[in-house]
Amino acid sequence: MSINAVKGVEIGAGFALANLRGSQAHDIIEDLWHHATNRAGGIEGGMTDGEPIVVRAVLKPIPTLGQPLPSIDIRSGEKTEAHFERSDICRVPSAGVIGEAMLAITLAEAFVEKFGGDHIEETRRNHRSYLESIGLKYESSR
Repeated sequence: MSINAVKGVEIGAGFALANLRGSQAHDIIEDLWHHATNRAGGIEGGMTDGEPIVVRAVLKPIPTLGQPLPSIDIRSGEKTEAHFERSDICRVPSAGVIGEAMLAITLAEAFVEKFGGDHIEETRRNHRSYLESIGLKYESSR
């Protein structure tokens, strides 16, 4: 919520889950690492469940309107119309970039908290060891 104008954030099916029964909301496990659906958005119990992480954010509308809304002049206390001035008409492209960057930073912080070390090779070794401990083969990105 540190991104300006964001008024709601949901992970996976988010707010839509409030209208479902538990049997409809939960993800069915297909095999050890996959679900039939991803209503949880890749996050369960505060940690990834191995599915793609899906996060949506809602922005409040741009405040500038073509037709001014009723307002009050703070000096006189008289009723007036809100001031009109031009502003951006679409902030979706920039908001998407900012949202993806903030999510990447947050995930990187969690990764470093779990696997971090004094240098990158130690972090890689910690990550490799973790993957091996849960039965996954480590694939180097080099």
